[in-house]
Amino acid sequence: MAHQTPTARRLRRAMTPAEVIVWRELRNRRFGGVKFRRQQPLDRYVADFFCAEARLVIEVDGDSHMGKEERDANRQRYIESLGIRVIRFWNCEVYDELPWVLDCIGHALDTTLDTAKRKMNVLPSPLAGEGGGASPPGEG
Repeated sequence: MAHQTPTARRLRRAMTPAEVIVWRELRNRRFGGVKFRRQQPLDRYVADFFCAEARLVIEVDGDSHMGKEERDANRQRYIESLGIRVIRFWNCEVYDELPWVLDCIGHALDTTLDTAKRKMNVLPSPLAGEGGGASPPGEG
């Protein structure tokens, strides 16, 4: 498996106009206060935009993806197998419907961040540990 850092660097220098528009909205924690990285290596692939905190990838696809739907679906399944959600937009959606695109990203962030916070705040089973857990208040 090839290391993807050189590819990611090349892609950062050659972002598409649609990617530049999205990056302008996401960079420097401008969007929802979360950090996004652009052209982020994820194992054998490079994601257009990645938010580690939300485990969210945003892909912006242009004409070069037409006819490659099966390849993109395999790539998406692989990234999702890593526990990362993937959402996709076409370049024309970025150009013509940017507020909608940003709403979709915001909703995805809300959903994935909420899920991540719930997972972090899950209480241990009362059966875990010695003694089967803590006694209810006043019964100790």
